[in-house]
Amino acid sequence: MPLSDLPLDKLLEYRPEVPAPADFDAFWAQTLEQARTHGGSPTVSPVEDHLLTAFEVHDVRFPGWNGEPVAAWLILPRGSEGPLPTVVKYIGYSGGRGRPTDHLLLPAAGYAHLVVDSRGQGHATPDRDEGRGTQWVEGFMTRGIEDPHHHYYRRLMTDCVRAVDAARALPQVDPERIVVSGGSQGGGLALAVAGLTGGLVAGALIDVPFLCHYRRGTDVAPEGPYVEIAKYLRWHSQGNVETAFDTLNYFDGVHFAARATAPALFSVGLMDPICPPSTVFAAYHRYQGDRDIRVWHFADHGGGYGATPREQLTWLRDRGLAPKAL
Repeated sequence: MPLSDLPLDKLLEYRPEVPAPADFDAFWAQTLEQARTHGGSPTVSPVEDHLLTAFEVHDVRFPGWNGEPVAAWLILPRGSEGPLPTVVKYIGYSGGRGRPTDHLLLPAAGYAHLVVDSRGQGHATPDRDEGRGTQWVEGFMTRGIEDPHHHYYRRLMTDCVRAVDAARALPQVDPERIVVSGGSQGGGLALAVAGLTGGLVAGALIDVPFLCHYRRGTDVAPEGPYVEIAKYLRWHSQGNVETAFDTLNYFDGVHFAARATAPALFSVGLMDPICPPSTVFAAYHRYQGDRDIRVWHFADHGGGYGATPREQLTWLRDRGLAPKAL
């Protein structure tokens, strides 16, 4: 696969002008204030028949957008004494929390791991759209694309912020050492949460992030969810191009990066056809906290593949965010 975007020397200089909506901060302050009015502590139920002798598994439900219940797994090293440093994980596009056996690396390293379902994408958290968000093509990118108040990512990003609220209420979790993480869509969601939670998270692992610099992604990505936007505009472009991108601008990782202060480790694959490297660097260069990036020159959307966990665990250890065993 060839390089899919700009060469590295150009990417290191790539700082596009992507103005935020004038009411961006007010929009999100009102959104999260409204979500938190529903209150409610998370409910935690032990999962007994998981066949994992080295781990404890709990089914967690917490109130997300509009107070609607969101599912998560809480996976712990068996016999661990809390509170533990905790990694909250968000999932890639079209996936959900899956099975506990899909998420064992971090609890094996001594962390508490909260794995958050994605509404409408996972099987345990439906997206109750209230019928107001128009959907023109398959997938999630154009759900409610005519109005940011009704767009799908307003609901999903709200759920992800509320997951941090829920984690802070769990006795197994050290609230001073919560890290948000994810790859692709999950990386974009981790970036959004880092920008929306102020000092509530201690770090962010932002792996090959999606949901950044939407206009650039739609212009150049030959594969993946950005293509949904292009397909919508192909058939509904009359008067809708600016409306669509005005809506998506409320959910752009470039703007969340400009508001995030927690230390962050990014990654990018220079042969990524789904999340073009320029979209990743657009957010990375705007990130306000201490930041670093792993550049995988010959990688596609898988980034560093098997090398990524060691990079991330080392980064967490070096910032005092590791369990005592590390």
